Amino acid sequence: MKRNYLKLAMTTVVAATSLCFASCKDENTTNNASSDENAATIAAQFVDHTVAPTYTALAAATEALADQLAALKANPTQSGLQAACDKFLEARAWWEKSEAFLFGAAGDYGVDPHIDSWPLDEDAFNTLMNSPAMIQALDAEDGDVVAGERLGNALLGFHGIEFILFRNGQPRNVSDITADQWIYVVAVSGDLRNRCYQLEVGWLGDNAPASHIAKLDDLEMAYTVAGSDNSYGDNIKNAGQAGSTYASRTAALVAIVQGCVDIADEVGSSKIYAAWHGEDITYIESPYSYMSIVDFENNIRSIQNVWMGGVDGQRDNSKSLHNYVGAINADLDAKVMTKIDNALAKIQAMPAPFALHYSDARNGEAVEACSELSETLDEVIDALREN
Repeated sequence: MKRNYLKLAMTTVVAATSLCFASCKDENTTNNASSDENAATIAAQFVDHTVAPTYTALAAATEALADQLAALKANPTQSGLQAACDKFLEARAWWEKSEAFLFGAAGDYGVDPHIDSWPLDEDAFNTLMNSPAMIQALDAEDGDVVAGERLGNALLGFHGIEFILFRNGQPRNVSDITADQWIYVVAVSGDLRNRCYQLEVGWLGDNAPASHIAKLDDLEMAYTVAGSDNSYGDNIKNAGQAGSTYASRTAALVAIVQGCVDIADEVGSSKIYAAWHGEDITYIESPYSYMSIVDFENNIRSIQNVWMGGVDGQRDNSKSLHNYVGAINADLDAKVMTKIDNALAKIQAMPAPFALHYSDARNGEAVEACSELSETLDEVIDALREN
């Protein structure tokens, strides 16, 4: 009898254990499916409510800027220049708020160095101004194409335009801008607009304005993923499915967070550090408009937008990395939030303008805060991969 009881007991344990394994397997399958679904929702929110509104606003602002500068070339006025400076700063802010997602179209098509290299090569600029043939080419109907193809990165983009429009943090006297400089800035602004169309259309695909798509097609500028018909937005939304370059939805989330890691690191270890540490005191972003610190802040805002699930007015925390990581590791999410706030605070405490106060000790505190944010986001990547 005793042996029979033992056998019965063992049978019961085995059955219970098997049931537990089956139950745990079903629970794990359910949890994995739920996690996968959440990752897909976060990716869609990221594309539709962070990337899309940012690049749409950027494309619209650079388009308006190009139009304003073309009008100023024909009729230069101080009030018109002030309006162009305001529009430039609007476009600039949207660009800096996009730098947490420089992967995708910006990386594949080299948009970042093309439109945002600094410092401006003033020697090359002076050589250009003394080249009638190049000025004539830039003044042609396709001057935007000539600029994009024949001027180097150190003469293109935001900082080429900034050099013409600003001095010492203020709009220049319109009478100081020469006819040849107007030709140059109109051509460069047209190229900037084209490249921002490329970002917008690259991510939005057919949801981008038809006129912007038509412009890129006319210029024969590529904007899809790896020569396919996929937009960058669809590519990341469809992660883990056939046709996407992302093997899994987790891989897509990792790529999104890696973009945040990269810009946090760049702000601290390059944008601020190079001049503050004396490594290269000419390596100062936005030195003519004196907007360096605003640039740095907007870079951190770009991380904040990604983390919180959208730009201001379009956020949905339930579909955010903030919520997703909080469910995995509440302490880590809280740490990210703290590090974002600290980086913003330390950057805002930097003495302005950075171009005149680059050696101040407070800049070193901002460097450290950005480094801590980057390191914490690296921890997030580890957590995503382990989950």
